[in-house]
Amino acid sequence: MTTGALTAGGGHARYTFRLRLSSTAIRALEAEWARCRWVWNESVAKSKAVHLHNKATGEKTTCGPAQLDKMLTAARTANAWLREGSSVVQQQLIRDFAKSRAKALKDIKAQLPMRQRAGMPKYKKKHQAGPSLKDGRLHLAGGIAATVVWSRELPKPPSSVRVYRDSLGHWYASFVVATSTQTLVETGCVIGIDWGVKETATTTSDDYDLPHPEHGHKAAQRLARYQRMMARRKPKKGRPGSNGYKGAKKQAAKLHKKVARQRQDTARKWAKRVVRDHDALAVEDFRPTFLAKSTMARKAADAAISATKSALVEMARKHGRAVHLVNPAYTTMDCAHCDARAKHRLPLSERTYTCTACGTVSPRDKNSARVMLVRAGLNPASADLVSPATC
Repeated sequence: MTTGALTAGGGHARYTFRLRLSSTAIRALEAEWARCRWVWNESVAKSKAVHLHNKATGEKTTCGPAQLDKMLTAARTANAWLREGSSVVQQQLIRDFAKSRAKALKDIKAQLPMRQRAGMPKYKKKHQAGPSLKDGRLHLAGGIAATVVWSRELPKPPSSVRVYRDSLGHWYASFVVATSTQTLVETGCVIGIDWGVKETATTTSDDYDLPHPEHGHKAAQRLARYQRMMARRKPKKGRPGSNGYKGAKKQAAKLHKKVARQRQDTARKWAKRVVRDHDALAVEDFRPTFLAKSTMARKAADAAISATKSALVEMARKHGRAVHLVNPAYTTMDCAHCDARAKHRLPLSERTYTCTACGTVSPRDKNSARVMLVRAGLNPASADLVSPATC
């Protein structure tokens, strides 16, 4: 996502709800999950074998969905345990695997653990053996019934659902629903947004600046306590953990989840307010991966810049607002008033920008936010809410 405008339109959204499961349903889901992992591992082995064969012989044999479907059919014929599972789920898993191979040819060993933790593959609602919603309950393949904790109504019938379990052992159902744009009243205002560490977001209007919430910093002391408890009770290799170790591990996981939800809640509320009051947004297309190797890594991670940016773009698309993703190169060196560029980069310790051409003095991040507006082609005058802008 270089400089460019993103316009909202009809698409799909995920609605996630907590599931209440009986012990019988949990055992059935865990058995289904084990079969899915087996199919995934076999698909990985098949893909790796084809890759090594092609490398040794110079051939160009493919390992696509058709070849994997044949492998699955033979495996289900020979293995009664595998036949007990839903063929719909296993076929969808193969399609997900083929799609992931097509998108990026990454190291198989690095991908496998991530995909295993991702949870159950998709159940396609269109298939007769797929899931269905009856009387507010989710009925899955294999006769598994789950009670959904509905916090809101789905706007439309879902097209698919993904069932997964988080680190705390809680089960969730994530429904994919077709959505339409929910238009808002035009305000005639635009805003420029610059990401940072001291403040998560600095905008061209002081009223919409997002200060660093420091959710992780506030929970750091308790988290360190649980981690010390885990370190003291860490079991020897090959031996199960004690109840004390499991309890400390669960408390640490709960704290991590709480912090993640706090960050998500802060990001969504701020994004909603910004999108509601502005017709167009000029957002720095910032990718903070390089901060992970800097002295500001912990504070940058706590700021959750990527999550906040994703929430902002998603909210803008939902409500039909135009989002301009601006290349961040030289935004700290350019003057927003005369477009002159400084000869040297500003060190991070210098928080005031002074233009040598026109003499303008302004806070460094505020100047960068105004540069976003200029590069996006929006009217800089509306940044101070002086006059309306044409988007």
